[in-house]
Amino acid sequence: MIGNTIIITLIITDYHLHSPMYFFLCNLSFIEILITLTVVPKIMENFLLEKKTISFYGCIAQSYFYFLFGTSEYVLLAMMSYDRYIAICYPLRYNTIMSGKECVCFVVSSWMSGFFSILVPTAMKLGLSYCGPNVINHFFCDSAPLLHLACADIHLVELIDFIVSLPVILGSLFLTLISYVYIISTILCIPTATGRQKGFSTCASHFTVVTIGYGTSIFICVRPSQASSMNLNKIASLVTTAVTPMLNPIIFTFGNQKVQEAFRDSMNKCIGRRQAG
Repeated sequence: MIGNTIIITLIITDYHLHSPMYFFLCNLSFIEILITLTVVPKIMENFLLEKKTISFYGCIAQSYFYFLFGTSEYVLLAMMSYDRYIAICYPLRYNTIMSGKECVCFVVSSWMSGFFSILVPTAMKLGLSYCGPNVINHFFCDSAPLLHLACADIHLVELIDFIVSLPVILGSLFLTLISYVYIISTILCIPTATGRQKGFSTCASHFTVVTIGYGTSIFICVRPSQASSMNLNKIASLVTTAVTPMLNPIIFTFGNQKVQEAFRDSMNKCIGRRQAG
């Protein structure tokens, strides 16, 4: 969470990073902070306290916001791949196509897709009857372990979860893959090795994040039945809630010279102010 906070601060304060790509990166970092805040504080509380409890409505709220932010993140990743597609394939028209208004619309659309896609499954979960022992076989209120506490037929709700997951994850993944097919074909047509290397370095960080994110989410979500392999799901969920938000700032910073320069400039300014004081 600290890494994402640093990235957001750098992007807001450094005018060199005021471009569509970094606007999307700023929003991605903000979403990852929200995902972490939705799950990790309760995990830490349960770890420190002997009584590991959460209220029913608190559990529903945690589940809802986790999937809202998660859905918004993957839609935003697809839009970031479109941004890279325009930057590589249509560099002269980049500023015209990726205008400030268009970028804001893309980000708002990612939030709206997360908000509306999770409403129906959450309402259906609220309408179910739940019975003992009310022990969730997970470290947070994920959909599958929550549903298996219900005293009712959950097949319809599982199907709705699957139907929602399918277009969100696979649909955004398909758009990302199409973008990268055009990106790679365009880069390979660049006559110089330096130009090709620069083109690949432009997309390397985003491609790495996409690979980690979609890989774990497809493993967790895109299955009609989620009753089996619960322990494997716990590991995969831990990756998406704690490990990935920690790794993504490192990935984007390690492969991005502008972010590194902004970080160095910020550190030099802080050191200069301390010495002056």
